Amino acid sequence: MGGLTFLFFVGVLLFNWVKVVKEYERLVVFRLGRVLSEPRGPGITFIMWPFEQAVKVSIRVVTLDVPPQDIITKDNVSAKVNAVAYFRVMDPVKAIVEVQNYQYATSQMAQTTLRSVLGEMELDELLQNREKINEKLQEILDKQTDPWGIKVSNVEVKHVDISEDLRRAMARQAEAERERRAKIIAAEGEYQAAEKICQAAEMMQKSPMSLQLRYLQTLVEIGSDNNTTTLFPIPVDFINAITGQKKE
Repeated sequence: MGGLTFLFFVGVLLFNWVKVVKEYERLVVFRLGRVLSEPRGPGITFIMWPFEQAVKVSIRVVTLDVPPQDIITKDNVSAKVNAVAYFRVMDPVKAIVEVQNYQYATSQMAQTTLRSVLGEMELDELLQNREKINEKLQEILDKQTDPWGIKVSNVEVKHVDISEDLRRAMARQAEAERERRAKIIAAEGEYQAAEKICQAAEMMQKSPMSLQLRYLQTLVEIGSDNNTTTLFPIPVDFINAITGQKKE
């Protein structure tokens, strides 16, 4: 009976003393309440229980889903915005000592940062400048979580949800903008065409022969398009210009 008790006691000690730490994990060790400066792992490590206690920390990248947040933009538009953040623990000791629950704290910080940053922007800026917004969110969040030993590598705004009435209004605005651009392009085309016609008229005025040739070309085009016979008078000046004779 005493031998079984001894073996049980030894088994309990070995279970609490020997720890296998995986490659993506680190152990933060407390010795009599004081944290050791360097975390342990990976591999096999010994914890002198009950004088030492260990807290296991994962150093892999964590994907944090930021739930939809109700925001009011700078131009007084209500919207719901959600995002996703990627972070990892760079200093396991700080992640355990400086904050009670680093994942929960990072999640709350991401939500407040999202509301604060997007509330300073107009809706058009929110919809068009996603990359700049993501960079600003990442920079602010990374700075705020740095004392906890957390590195925020990326923040992405996933979806911006606005009311149906506002969507229809934006669609009408976009359609009006397209019509305006189409009219401007048509007007520019007419202006360029009129400019070219004026240039052609000036050139023909300087060279009467080119005007007569253009006249003949127009008649040929009329005859090819319509199966009709066209009679037209030939000015005497035109005949003289061709034959090289002058009026007497």
